[in-house]
Amino acid sequence: MISVEGLTKCYGDIVAVDNVSFQIEEGHVYGLLGPNGAGKTTIMNIMTGCLSATEGSVRIYGHDIFEEANEAKRLIGYLPEQPPLYMTDTPLEYLKFVGEAKGLRGAKLKGQIDEVIHKTKIGHVKGRPISSLSKGYKQRVGIAQALLGNPKVIILDEPTVGLDPIQIVEIRDLIKELGRSHTVIFSSHILSEVQAICDQVLIISKGKLIAFDEPKNLEKLLLAPNEILITTDAREKEIKDILADMDHIVDMDIEEGDYTVAHIKIDHEDIYEVSRQIFFGFAHKGKALVEMSLKKTDLEDIFIELTGGSESQEATEREEVKQ
Repeated sequence: MISVEGLTKCYGDIVAVDNVSFQIEEGHVYGLLGPNGAGKTTIMNIMTGCLSATEGSVRIYGHDIFEEANEAKRLIGYLPEQPPLYMTDTPLEYLKFVGEAKGLRGAKLKGQIDEVIHKTKIGHVKGRPISSLSKGYKQRVGIAQALLGNPKVIILDEPTVGLDPIQIVEIRDLIKELGRSHTVIFSSHILSEVQAICDQVLIISKGKLIAFDEPKNLEKLLLAPNEILITTDAREKEIKDILADMDHIVDMDIEEGDYTVAHIKIDHEDIYEVSRQIFFGFAHKGKALVEMSLKKTDLEDIFIELTGGSESQEATEREEVKQ
């Protein structure tokens, strides 16, 4: 449905997007995840035809975004990070203007305006100046304009940035609802947001696509396994004897004190089953487990592991300062 091949964007010697390729299928919500400055907005601007590429191609339902711009853009609804709103207009006036710019007229225009107002739940503010609306409702108006023309693909750049917690939840719910009838691609640097909404996640770092999969499958990319932390009255040798015959234990770090603390790393997806075996192993030897806690890999671990965490972010920020 959307094919991105070898996408590269350079600003002089700076490579903002570096040979990125991926395929977007119909009927899913995709999250473009990465730290600030990773290249997410540049990729979106190229996909929507707002920015040229140095190399590569983007095809929307077979239409090249550069060679067949009109045909491709009719299939896309786009909300930039800063919504292109006219603050003196009311939402109704603004949507009428955008609809006419997209070629809608008469009953079709009115019908689509009514539909997007209903979908975005802005009916009770449609007659108020946009300047008087909260940030959350301005975002809703921005999403409403993206929906006009009934595009197959909705692309949203950081749609929850600057919102309060209640507004964030409302916009997330709206995106999930839109995903039932459109293909949605949105960018974010908020890990929990992507986990809550997306069917598929694309992780971008330093202009490169470094992972693309379902959130539940991304943990397989991690080098670090799940971890079980125990505190016990057993000593180091006793712990090693108890765990010696247990499967899926790949490493452990033991610190002795009044009680012994052991960090046990495992390579099994079912961390609960392994922890159960450990519990009964200690009980069989008459040794107490004073405390046991489980650490499962999550999208935050994956994100830090793949992007290099704070060190990568600091390097990106230094590069931005140079620019």
